[in-house]
Amino acid sequence: MKSKLLTTSLLASALFAGLGFAPVMAQHGSSTPGIDQTQQAIGARIQQGLASGHITPSEAQVLYRRDREIATREAQFKANGNVNPQERQLLRNDVAALSAEVERMMMNNTYGAPGGQANTNGIDNREAQLSLRIDEGVRSGRITQREARALHKRERLIERHEAAYKSDGVVTPQERRQLRGELTALRDEVERMMRNDRHHGRG
Repeated sequence: MKSKLLTTSLLASALFAGLGFAPVMAQHGSSTPGIDQTQQAIGARIQQGLASGHITPSEAQVLYRRDREIATREAQFKANGNVNPQERQLLRNDVAALSAEVERMMMNNTYGAPGGQANTNGIDNREAQLSLRIDEGVRSGRITQREARALHKRERLIERHEAAYKSDGVVTPQERRQLRGELTALRDEVERMMRNDRHHGRG
C-alpha cells in the first residue's frame, strides 16, 4: 500500500513538474515531452481518483475525453513537423485547465460521498453523451471543426458551472435544474446543426 501511495505521489509530482518544465523541455521541432509527461501524470491522477472513489466512472469518462481532445490537437499541430510557440502555449493551457479540473473533482467529491448531495452522475452522463454526439457530427461532416470548438467551449463552461456548484459539497435542486437546462439548450443546438447540415451542404 505504501508503495502504491509513493508511486501516486511521484506521479502527481511529475504532473506539476511537467507543467513547470514544458516550456524548457520542448523548444524545437515537433517534440513536446513536457506536455506528454504531464498528460501521463493526469491520467494517473484520474486513475487514483477512480480507485479512491473521489472521481466517478462517468466523471472519468468526461476527463478522458478532454484528454483525448488535447492529444488530437497536439497531433494536428505536429502534422507539419513543427509546433510553434503559440501552439505549445495553447497545449500547455489546455493541459493546465484539465489538471485543475481533476484536482477540483478530487477536492469537491471529498465532501460528497457517492450518492450524496454533491453527486451529479446523471448530469455527467449527459455531458459525456453530448460530447460523443458532437464528435459524431464532426466525423460525419455535419458539424465543422469550428462549430465543434464552439460547442465544446460551451460544454466546458457548463462543466465549470458544475464544479462551482460542487465546491461547497452540495448541489441544490435549483443548481441541478440550471445545469440540466444548460445541457438541454446545448443538446438542442447540436441536434439543429446535425439536421441543418444533413439538408444543406451534403447533398
